[in-house]
Amino acid sequence: MQRLRNLTGGLKTSYRDGDVAGRVQRFNSWTRRSLDSAADANSYDHSETAKEYYDLCNEFMVFGWGDSLHFAPLSPTETLEESKIRHQRLMISKLELSEGMRVLDVGCGIGGPMRRVASEAAVNVVGVNISKVQLNRARTLNAEAGLDHLVDCIESSFMDLSTINDSSFDRAYAIESTCHAPDKQGAFAEIFRVLKPGALLWGQEMCMTDKFDPNDNQHRAIKADLMHGIALRDIATTGEVNRALEAVGFEVVEGTDLGVTNSNSTTPWYKPMETANGTRGYAPHRTPKGRKMLVKASGLAELIKVIPKGSANVARLMDETAIAYVAGGKTGIFSPLYCFLARKPGP
Repeated sequence: MQRLRNLTGGLKTSYRDGDVAGRVQRFNSWTRRSLDSAADANSYDHSETAKEYYDLCNEFMVFGWGDSLHFAPLSPTETLEESKIRHQRLMISKLELSEGMRVLDVGCGIGGPMRRVASEAAVNVVGVNISKVQLNRARTLNAEAGLDHLVDCIESSFMDLSTINDSSFDRAYAIESTCHAPDKQGAFAEIFRVLKPGALLWGQEMCMTDKFDPNDNQHRAIKADLMHGIALRDIATTGEVNRALEAVGFEVVEGTDLGVTNSNSTTPWYKPMETANGTRGYAPHRTPKGRKMLVKASGLAELIKVIPKGSANVARLMDETAIAYVAGGKTGIFSPLYCFLARKPGP
C-alpha cells in the first residue's frame, strides 16, 4: 500500500507540467522522427529523447524495480534487491576504491548505486544525469540517507561534461547509461577526459549477443521493440563496446556478459518480469498480470483524478517494454549485463 501511495505522489510531482498523454505520444514517435531527420542531422537530438523517457517513466520504474534501476545476475536464494546489492558490491571491488577517492557516476538515475558506493567505500561521488525528475528524487534520497557530505549531483548530459575539468576523477562507473548515447565513442571520450591517468572505469551495457541474427525477422523485430521502448538509438554488440572504448584510449581490462545463465546463476535476468517465481520474495506487480492490473488501475485513478491524466499511457509503455525485455532474454539475443572494466593509461 505504501508503494502505491509513493507512486501516486510521485506521479503528481513528476507530471506537474501536464499533457502527459501528448508527451507519451511524442515519445512513441521518436523512432520515426529520428529516421525522418536523416537528411538533417540537427533536427533530432537523441539525448532529449532519453531525457523524456526517464522523466516520463521514472515513477513507474521505481514502483516496479526499486531505487537501483538496473539489472543484476539473479539467484533463487535472493530477492531482486539483494541481487542488485551483490552486483553493486562486485562493481565496488572491481573499481578498487579507497577512502577519499573522487568517483563519477555517469547517468546516476535516482542514486541507488551512488548511495551504496559512497556509504560502503567512503568515497566522494558526483552523479551526472540529464533528467531533472530523477535528480530531484536523488537529492531528496541522498539527504534522507545523511550522505550530502559525500555525494553531489550535476544536471548534465554525459555527452558534454564541459563543466568538469580534465583529470578530475579517480574512478568512474556507468550502469546502463551509455547504452543511450547517440554516439558511444563520444560518450566514452568525455569520460576518458575527466578521469585521471591510471583511473578505472566500470560499465554495464545493454548489448546484442552473438545469437542475434540480423537476417532473422523475429530477431530484428525484437531489437526494434527494445530500441523503441528503452530509447536506444542502436544496440551495440559487446565487441562494438570494446572497440569504442579502445578508440578513445581506454585499455579494456576485462569484459563479461553476466546475463548468461550458468550453474552459479540459475535465474535468468528477465525472470521477475515473466513470473513471480525465480527469486526469493513475492513480487506480483512485476509480472505480466500485475502490470496489466496496474495499467487498468491507473486508468481508473485518472478518471477520479487521483493521478494525472495520461499516466496510464506511461504504465502501458512500461508493460510493452517489459514484454520486449523478456522476448530479448528468452531468445538469448539481448543482454543488459555486459560488464566491463577499462583503464585510462597512466601511472
